Amino acid sequence: MQFQKPALVAEQRQKLSPQMIQSIKLMALPLQELKEQIQEEIEANPALEVVSDDTTVSLETLPEAPEGRESEDAEVFENSSDPGFASRSGSADDSKRMFIEGSIARPETLQEHLLWQLRLQPIDEELRELAESLIQNLDDDGFHKEEPLTLRSGRPEPLVRSAMELIRGFEPVGTCVADYRESLLVQAMLDDEAPEAALEILRDHVDLLERGKHADIQKRLKLSEAELQEALAFIKRLAPFPGRAYSTEEPRYVVPDVLVKLKDGDFVIVLNDEEIPVLGIDPFFDSLAAGGARGAAERKRPGGRAEGERATSAYARDSIKRAKFFIRSIHQRNQTLLKVARAVVEFQRAFFAEGPKRLAPLTLKDVADEVGVHETTVSRIANRKYVQTDFGLFELRYFFTNSISGAGSQGSSYSKEGVKQVIKEIIQSEEAVLSDRDIVEELARRGIKLARRTVAKYRGELDLDSSFGRKRV
Repeated sequence: MQFQKPALVAEQRQKLSPQMIQSIKLMALPLQELKEQIQEEIEANPALEVVSDDTTVSLETLPEAPEGRESEDAEVFENSSDPGFASRSGSADDSKRMFIEGSIARPETLQEHLLWQLRLQPIDEELRELAESLIQNLDDDGFHKEEPLTLRSGRPEPLVRSAMELIRGFEPVGTCVADYRESLLVQAMLDDEAPEAALEILRDHVDLLERGKHADIQKRLKLSEAELQEALAFIKRLAPFPGRAYSTEEPRYVVPDVLVKLKDGDFVIVLNDEEIPVLGIDPFFDSLAAGGARGAAERKRPGGRAEGERATSAYARDSIKRAKFFIRSIHQRNQTLLKVARAVVEFQRAFFAEGPKRLAPLTLKDVADEVGVHETTVSRIANRKYVQTDFGLFELRYFFTNSISGAGSQGSSYSKEGVKQVIKEIIQSEEAVLSDRDIVEELARRGIKLARRTVAKYRGELDLDSSFGRKRV
């Protein structure tokens, strides 16, 4: 019979301290989030202080206002919402109007725009409630989130269809549908000028349309060349995602972490540390910690320091320790980022000199070996960091790309992103519309061998239309 009994087993485990976890997180933060993390740490640790901050402007350093500016400054304060306030040069109504006009406006959402139109319709209350439910069920594209019949709550199906038809005629036309195909068909059906051929194409031959098989469409529908071109021109004017015209998504602004510039034949790499405030230790906490060291001898004598003073000194020393580690972590992040940027520039010299089409294959391991850190460290430091170059703003991770073997005279290789830029260049410079097969042949002449489906895939990633979409009609 087997028995269980307690036993002691010695083993080694690697456990990260909270400070090490914080250091790893700082490594991955982009510039904007790093500034927010610094502000949080300053609020949490009183021993940490801002020595200097170039990101803020002191009122004392601002230039004096020129003559005649006093009236403009006064106007700012006169734009008050207080109805009892009256400026010296105008009436209270004028001031209130200027305040309202200068207030921040929130863009109208798709749902709000549709609901506003619904309120103007002379319909019964039951249909109105059902239409409101259908509008709230739409996503940002104007398509159903859930099956509309599940929202009828016992109401007859014909009533649901009536509510859907009502909403589809609102501006933007073509919402309250299942997908973009149905949206295009609805838009065409509600347009009195829609050619009959366009309706037939959208109703029965969308698959051929997406693949650019317009010759097959012409043959199946027995259309003349003029009728086909008229139908295609009409379809191009439609919006496959009508709801996106009312998107409320805020633009995302990024701040470059590194600046790379070609100057006098050499690459200059500058770390954007002006956006990061310079941190230091509060002298008051230094004095508290120093007082704790002097008080050690006093505690041995009768009538020495009180217990509260010893606790204060211990708290000050702990706060200083955490502050110093935080400052070192930021410094380590910046130095690692600068080293990685230097290594990337060295590997990608052709890119920074000639542009994106010269982007060379590069892996995380290549840079990690060059810098002397682990691949995961390079991955963290490259995450959501941006590099300002002479050719635009690029994410640091953009420079890490797989290779595509070429067939040049020296057996050179090309990166995936580099080949995509070559394809973009070919399409943008084409005199006649080139098919994917034509692009494959042009790439082969440049020493780049790719399959047609790979070219189509890269073209899609570049958000470029097929030859059908680029065809001039």
